[in-house]
Amino acid sequence: MSAPKKVVLAYSGGLDTSIILKWLQTEYSCEVVTFTADLGQGEELEPARQKAELLGIKPENIYIEDIREEFVRDFVFPMFRANAQYEGLYLLGTSIARPLISKRLIEIAEETGADAVAHGATGKGNDQVRFELAAYALNPDIKVIAPWREWDLTSRTRLLEFAEQNQIPVAKDKRGEAPFSVDANLLHTSSEGKVLEDPAEMAPDYVYQRTVHPEDAPNEPEFIEIGFEKGDAVSINGEAMSPATILTKLNEYGGKHGIGRLDLVEGRFVGMKSRGIYETPGGTVLLEAHRGIESITMDRGAMHLKDQLMPQYAELIYNGFWYSPEREMLQAAIDKSQDHVTGTVRIKLYKGLATCVGRWSDHSLYSEEHVTFEEDAGAYDQKDAAGFIKLNALRLRLLAMRDKRTNG
Repeated sequence: MSAPKKVVLAYSGGLDTSIILKWLQTEYSCEVVTFTADLGQGEELEPARQKAELLGIKPENIYIEDIREEFVRDFVFPMFRANAQYEGLYLLGTSIARPLISKRLIEIAEETGADAVAHGATGKGNDQVRFELAAYALNPDIKVIAPWREWDLTSRTRLLEFAEQNQIPVAKDKRGEAPFSVDANLLHTSSEGKVLEDPAEMAPDYVYQRTVHPEDAPNEPEFIEIGFEKGDAVSINGEAMSPATILTKLNEYGGKHGIGRLDLVEGRFVGMKSRGIYETPGGTVLLEAHRGIESITMDRGAMHLKDQLMPQYAELIYNGFWYSPEREMLQAAIDKSQDHVTGTVRIKLYKGLATCVGRWSDHSLYSEEHVTFEEDAGAYDQKDAAGFIKLNALRLRLLAMRDKRTNG
C-alpha cells in the first residue's frame, strides 16, 4: 500500500488513539483528520479536541459530532425490530456502533479529500473486521490503516515510552496495568481483559458501571408503559420522545433496578473465544417490551419465520456485515413484519428483571372471544378440531402402519 497523504482517524482522545495519531504523523508524514463520535458513552468530549490540537491537528481537521439520534434511529432500532441476540444472549452493543463510525469516517474522508482512514482496533478482536468491512463496502478504493497490525509497539511499556518521547500526555493511572478494557455507547457498556480473562472467576462488582447490583436494587417493583409504532418505541408512560431520549430514559430505569447484566464467553469472528461483561439496561427492557407487543400483533407464521432468521441476522451484525446485501435483504423482511407492531406494553422492573405484565393494541390479533374457557357464543366450534387432528395425523398413522408391517 502506498503511503497515504491524508488520514481520517477514529479518535477517542485516549492514550492509544493519541499514540496512533502521532504514529501516523511520524510513520507516514501525512496530514491527520480526527473524528470523535458522541455515541452516548457518557464522557466529556471536549478534552479530545484539546488533545488533538496539542498534537498539532488543525482546528478545521477536528470533527466532534453528536450522533446519538442517528445511532439509535438508524442502527439500534432496526436491529431491535429483529430481537437480535448473538449466541442467544448478546445484544450487540459494540457491534452495532461500528458501522456508523465507519460511515462517518468515509464521509469525512470524502469531505476533506483524505485517501485513507484509520482505527485503533487490535489485530485480535472483532472490531478491526467491522470497521474495515464497513469502510470497504462504502468506498472500495479507500485505504485502511490499522496501526496495531503494523507497528512494533507491542507492550504497554513501549506505548508509554513512545508517548513520553513524543510529549503525549499520559494520565497517571495509565502507568499501571489497567484492570480491564471498557467500550461504551448509549446502548451498552462492555468490559474485557485483565481481571476478566479467567472465565472461571466471578467478575468483581466494581466492573459494573451502569447497573446497581440486583440485590441492592429497590425492594419495590416499578411499572412503566412503552408505546410502539411499527416496531419502534415512541413513548414512555404516554410521553412521546426521540429514539435517543427513549433509550437514555430506559437506561435510567434499567440501571436503577439492576437490569441488563451479562457475563458471556462468546465466539469471536476471528476464531478465538473471549469473556466479556456487558451491561445493556435499556436494551434489555426494550427487548422484553418489543417481544410483548409482537406477541399480540404478529401472526404466528410471520413471527416464527422471523425468529428463525434472527440468529443469522445477529451473526451478520456481529461479524461486521451491516452493509452487506444479505443483511439488507433480511432487514427488509423484518421491517415488513413490523407493519402492525403498534401498541403499548406494561413492564415490571424488579431486582434485575424486566417482565412484560400487560400489552394492548388496536392492531391486536388476540381474540378473547375465541380463547375463553367460558361460553363463546359460537365463535369457535370445538367439533372442527376433530377433522383438523385427523388430517394432520394421517401421515403419522401411515408411517406407523408401515413400521408395524415391515418390523413384524
